[in-house]
Amino acid sequence: MSATDEKFYRPRITKRVDFAPDLWMIRVNPGGEFKFAPGQYATLGVEGPQKRSERPYSIVSSSYESEMEFFFELVHDGDLTPQLYKLQPGDELLMRKVAKGRFTLDTKSSRTNHLLVCTVTGIAPFVSYVRTLYQDWKEGKFAGEHKLLLLTGASRSWEFGYHDEMLEYARQVPWLKLVPTVSRPWEDEKWKGETGRVEDILRKYADMWQATRENCVAYLCGHPEMIEHCKEILKRCGYPKEALKEEIYWVPAKKVAA
Repeated sequence: MSATDEKFYRPRITKRVDFAPDLWMIRVNPGGEFKFAPGQYATLGVEGPQKRSERPYSIVSSSYESEMEFFFELVHDGDLTPQLYKLQPGDELLMRKVAKGRFTLDTKSSRTNHLLVCTVTGIAPFVSYVRTLYQDWKEGKFAGEHKLLLLTGASRSWEFGYHDEMLEYARQVPWLKLVPTVSRPWEDEKWKGETGRVEDILRKYADMWQATRENCVAYLCGHPEMIEHCKEILKRCGYPKEALKEEIYWVPAKKVAA
């Protein structure tokens, strides 16, 4: 057994869905046991001719699912996504055998409102939260005492990869609210929902949902500028450090640990 085999699974892609020209999801059979909590990430990789490229990706699927799901945005000059973009059902990739990350739902504190704010692929860990809680809800393990308040932003509506799924959950359960917003409505004439960046509507919906510095934890995931803007807004509202969680995407490659 090589060192690579000891540290990695070689999951095979079972499904691929392209949401837009540069946004797609895959499902994989991990090829072995892979334990994770909703909100954690897996490190995926591709063995190239010169080197192995790796990057962490938030897991979309719940731990109840036998397959694992990931949501990608193509970075044309990126090290890894152009290679992942070429992969089709039946192809293999590399995945480290251990999940990592602390961007998990805080159900231990007395704060029962969870304000989930994201851009595009940043919705991935939130889909995992919702799918998992929905299964717990159906099985009577979760009584709905925690409220998930989801604000998701994109340039245009076709970048909301999981909008229909989240909308259906929000229709079925009392503990999930969902508001998407589009920042380039002039390029999306059929859009009838909120417009502006997600940070532009943050205060409005936090107030409407009565998500306060006393009763709420905020989770910020996606574009680093959005995260900084939302953090500043919430800090001005008095949110303490322990009530702000962040998962930054699009970090320069040299800052990402392999």
